[in-house]
Amino acid sequence: MSQLTNILLEAGTNELEVVEFFIEEKIQGADGNEEIYQGNYGINVAKVLEIINLPDITALPGQKNPAVMGAFNLRDKIIPLIDLCSWLGKKRQDSVSPKVIVTEFNQVVTAFLVSGVNRIHRISWEAVAPPSDFVAAMHTNCITGTIHIQDHLTLILDLEKIITEFNPVLSGLKQTDTNLKANSEYHALIADDSLFIQNIIATILRNANFKVTATNNGRECLNTLLETKALAQKEDKQITDYFQIVISDIEMPAMDGHNLTKNIKDDPFLAKLPVILFSSIITDSLRHKGEAVGANAQLSKPELANLVKLAIKLVEGEGNNEKENAEADKQN
Repeated sequence: MSQLTNILLEAGTNELEVVEFFIEEKIQGADGNEEIYQGNYGINVAKVLEIINLPDITALPGQKNPAVMGAFNLRDKIIPLIDLCSWLGKKRQDSVSPKVIVTEFNQVVTAFLVSGVNRIHRISWEAVAPPSDFVAAMHTNCITGTIHIQDHLTLILDLEKIITEFNPVLSGLKQTDTNLKANSEYHALIADDSLFIQNIIATILRNANFKVTATNNGRECLNTLLETKALAQKEDKQITDYFQIVISDIEMPAMDGHNLTKNIKDDPFLAKLPVILFSSIITDSLRHKGEAVGANAQLSKPELANLVKLAIKLVEGEGNNEKENAEADKQN
């Protein structure tokens, strides 16, 4: 069993660590014979607990999805195991020494079977490009980005989407009904590369008396703010006359949420905007990164009701203490 080193990057660098792994699949060659193809994939190291050899697996009664191999016991915790190759609709080539990547995000622990693991790469989010329609379709729309590493293409997997389709309850993303309403209509600016997440956040905020403008990554969000800043200065207004809060994911192509927050808080004109980081990778060990760039609050994605409550407190001037927000997050 190999334990991953806990790699924590300096906040605001717009970089991430990617665990690159590969899946060997059987494909039909040009001559009609079966061939072995190796596909390279990656996930954010912040989501990886450890990488282990394939353990003894126990079948899960009633589980009909062929990609779900069963579950195993790891230090008294029962963890479901998903065959990534099968999940992607491919035919896996049996490996001599397959690996299991144990992950944790959205407060859920899940394991994924892969053929092998290459190494960890440190890259800039600017090097991550959105997948083409062709690449996305070839991988059941579970690819969030592509990066060129050395002489090959590596695909960044959307594990949250996989988990959601496996079991919506286990996804941890619960759209809790809430009767919370802001005292006035406020305008929220959202940054998230998932249209699925954008729509969920936008819906619950609109129900709470917010207007919503959505952007697809930190770069788009910052550009929107800078354009609005120019307009505000021209009209002799403040940025808060246009937007009252920013809600951002962390993992995004072009610019991540930490770097976005740093850019906002380093700009005297934009700094008064409260920023909530809303991400599946916010944990006790990584919370310091959001604090370092000046985030007003950080929430993990399961707590949509808490997101609305906190957004209202921040725009109405009550919730600016990060430590209090952190404690509230732990208790809920």
